[in-house]
Amino acid sequence: MALTGIQIFKLLPKTNCKECGVPTCMAFAMNLAAGKAELDSCPYVSQEARDQLSEASAPPIRPVQIGKGVRKFTVGGETVLYRHEKTFFNPTAFAAIIASNISDADLDQKLKCWNALQYERVGLNLRPQLVALKDVDGNKDTFAAKAKKIAETSEFNLVLMTENADVMKAGVSSCKFKRPLIYAATAANADAFGAIAKENDLPLAVKAESIDKLIILTQKLTGMGLKDLVIDSGARELKKSLEDLVSIRRAALKNGNRAVGFPTITFPCEMASNLDMETLIAAMHVAKYGSIVVLSDFKGESIFPLLLERLNIFTDPQRPMTVTQGIYEIGTPNENSPVLVTSNFALTYFIVSGEVEGSKVPSWLLIKNTEGLSVMTAWAAGKFSGDDVGAFVKKSGITDKIKHKEIIIPGYAAAIAGDMEEELSGWAIKVGPREAAHIPAFLKSRK
Repeated sequence: MALTGIQIFKLLPKTNCKECGVPTCMAFAMNLAAGKAELDSCPYVSQEARDQLSEASAPPIRPVQIGKGVRKFTVGGETVLYRHEKTFFNPTAFAAIIASNISDADLDQKLKCWNALQYERVGLNLRPQLVALKDVDGNKDTFAAKAKKIAETSEFNLVLMTENADVMKAGVSSCKFKRPLIYAATAANADAFGAIAKENDLPLAVKAESIDKLIILTQKLTGMGLKDLVIDSGARELKKSLEDLVSIRRAALKNGNRAVGFPTITFPCEMASNLDMETLIAAMHVAKYGSIVVLSDFKGESIFPLLLERLNIFTDPQRPMTVTQGIYEIGTPNENSPVLVTSNFALTYFIVSGEVEGSKVPSWLLIKNTEGLSVMTAWAAGKFSGDDVGAFVKKSGITDKIKHKEIIIPGYAAAIAGDMEEELSGWAIKVGPREAAHIPAFLKSRK
């Protein structure tokens, strides 16, 4: 059970050193109890107190890392029921099933197609993360070979799906370097699967027929020393699945029930007869509250909207979506290509860059940090003023890429042209269209 601020305070060094960023140890204790501070912020806490506080201050839903290398990710770790209360932290991971008896040629083709499903948005690479390898014939050698091939030849991390301990051991031995998720420990095999997970330090999924039976299993497995669990209530009907996911989240967050304080895994692929319906169910699970969602296949028309939904839901609602300040190449610009400048509000960037790309006129697009504000709002707030934009242009490095000295500013910021001319001596400041839709015609007319 979580400690109160006073209980935490009693375990702190009480030096009031302020190195944690707040004036007193009492204030730090209150922040820690409220989940607004990290224990590592205190440099003087004793190891004994750290051991006690680490567990007490852990998120009500345990964060679990899956995979290794550049594609590793974390699920769980959530602290709120609704994203507007704070934010959701670790995005839902998407998996698709591959049967263990698939031919090598078909496996190669499927992995190649799936790996191509990557989308660039807001400076982020959006893509599915997991392949769920499902044992269909009990052949441990085939299962291990396919797991090894997926681990070694693709960028995907793995879910190993079988209830046969011997098959699971073979699969784990061939790909444990990639830290796969073991699916699934049940009442019948919990001891064997728990031992496999513990011996190899791997995350373990737990499946039961109800939440009550799930609690019995998680308590048994945590008693064995396992902490990195992912839970499956066993629901395969839409209404029941939603009820279970909400109940699990509420029990973990509101009641502090650590027995269900783990990320979840759901299976739309077992709840629908076609990918379209799976996608609808998966969309519900992304919103409430699936940590890993398993589909029967990845198709662009299905995974793309799910990735966008995930991006929107797991974006901090208290912070505008932004892109990184800098120089962006649209097309293949050269030293004579036009230069445009705008704000780093993500929606502004994507609209402007999309219209520039649609013009077929290779261009340089300068993105100035306006703390996520649109051009008009940033101008009104003094974050897109002529002298600031001019100084940014000089420091951006664009002069090393072009021969001319002409820059196009948004029509809504026409008022900054005079100040920019003073800041950028010798430059021609051109006022572009007020609406992004007019950018293609504007650029083409300047050829």
